[in-house]
Amino acid sequence: MARIPDAFIDELLARADIVEVVGARVPLKRQGREYAACCPFHDERSPSFTVSPNKQFYHCFGCGAHGTALSFLMQYDRLEFLDAVEELARRVGLEVPRDTAQRNANPETRDLYGAMEAASTFFRTQLAHSEKARAYVAKRGIAPEIVERYAIGYAPDGFSALRDALGADPQRMQLLERGGLFSKNDRGAVYDKFRDRLMFPILDRRGRTIAFGGRVINPEDSPKYLNSPETPLFHKGRELYGLWQAKQANAKLERLIVVEGYMDVVALAQYGVSQAVATLGTATTPDHAELLFRNAPDVYFCFDGDRAGRAAAWKAVESVLPRMKDGRQAFFLFLPDGEDPDSLVRREGVAGFDARLRDATPLSTFFFAHMSHDVNLGNIDGKARLAERCKPLLVQIPDGAFGDLMRQRLAELTGIGGTGGQPPPPLRRAAPPARGTPAQKPSLVRTAITHLLHRPGFALELQPPYRFAVLRQAGIELLSELVLLVRERPDIATGALLEHFEGRDELAALQKLAVLDLPGEEPDLRAEFLDAITQLERQVLQQRIEVLQQRFSELDAAEKRELLELLQARRQR
Repeated sequence: MARIPDAFIDELLARADIVEVVGARVPLKRQGREYAACCPFHDERSPSFTVSPNKQFYHCFGCGAHGTALSFLMQYDRLEFLDAVEELARRVGLEVPRDTAQRNANPETRDLYGAMEAASTFFRTQLAHSEKARAYVAKRGIAPEIVERYAIGYAPDGFSALRDALGADPQRMQLLERGGLFSKNDRGAVYDKFRDRLMFPILDRRGRTIAFGGRVINPEDSPKYLNSPETPLFHKGRELYGLWQAKQANAKLERLIVVEGYMDVVALAQYGVSQAVATLGTATTPDHAELLFRNAPDVYFCFDGDRAGRAAAWKAVESVLPRMKDGRQAFFLFLPDGEDPDSLVRREGVAGFDARLRDATPLSTFFFAHMSHDVNLGNIDGKARLAERCKPLLVQIPDGAFGDLMRQRLAELTGIGGTGGQPPPPLRRAAPPARGTPAQKPSLVRTAITHLLHRPGFALELQPPYRFAVLRQAGIELLSELVLLVRERPDIATGALLEHFEGRDELAALQKLAVLDLPGEEPDLRAEFLDAITQLERQVLQQRIEVLQQRFSELDAAEKRELLELLQARRQR
């Protein structure tokens, strides 16, 4: 199997900004030279997850998650390695070697994508052949070009239409089952999950089919909407229906409109509103919020005006607030009773719908209205209650003008000049030695390795041959390997160095050294590293002297001359 060259990966990581990559998905707060957040890979209340712009890697002191920008994309976005490479390359303007990329694809994953696309083709074919389904599409006023754009299909009634059409090959049958297209009854019999439903393929960021949503045609059937289950390709809390089509229809997305159902997305597209997306039968998650703002600066949440709609809107607020960086805006459009975006745009047209969007409630207004709905701001007790309610939420807002203005608004409402929010705890460092115990000075080898992990480029200061490599000391082989690795890959960063040792015993020790605080200016740190190497090379001289002295009675004339010269050199030093 072809490999993507290490040199390309190193250049990719050198160009990428890990703070930007992680910060687009996880709210980061600056702490000194690094950034901190609550770890996205395990539950915690205080931040133990750090991102280092200098070292270009992340590390969690709680669960041990660590790596580069590529590792983060793979862990957080659940991407295959090649998909993560292509995503990061797109961000920094690099072209992945195509022959390498094509041959490097995971065959198992590729086959699963192929099976999902085959199912999508089957459903589209069935729509063309079903008079009942075509009549329903016509009744809903969905134009052929919209049917084509969203690849809408039809799952026939009956328990085995898809299985009979595509399940002749046992391997294909297994892939379709992994893709969530079959169900099993109590007796273990397999049958089609989607039956007599209008089918909406759910696409990933590359336009590949990863799941389906099905809507009933007969209004007496239930549930009204049915989604694919979680699969290796599909995680509903991280996907948005219609996002790929919205990006295809708009060279630059200025806004995204979040609606509740597939038909709302399709109906708005029918009337020229091509920026609508839908969550997939779940409340707006933090991952949804990141995905929305990563694609558009303004996000409109369009919900029913009833209690359930306002509860869904508040869930969106909780996911959006920690991601409200400057330049981002969120609005809430609450629909009249009995209306949905589909019916509204048909009745009022695009102009009417746009007018409602212009009058949508800003996040700040909805936030304070919701928080103070049962509070009497006419007395001190009510103002204190509102302040206490708001504090834990406002402290989550990233540093910037929006957060400042939200705190200012709270002060105006309550007369309290700040939220009193506590700053995040300091980054966890190695514990200091116990009082009365002298601090143990690190060995020269450990000092050199630590400096290399923090600034790999220091290895380029050394010129071969590397005389220290012959020392018989713990860690010398590791130091030598690090130096040679940097010489072979001059652009390598800390994160990539650590990934080189993934799965090896040395990784845990290297991680501990990599996350240490190493204060000082670049020239001073370089001098410390070179001094450690110089002292190690002096030890090479002493080691050779000791070897020759132990064999003194066996030395020939040349070795005796060498010993004499080494002793003279040691005295001179």
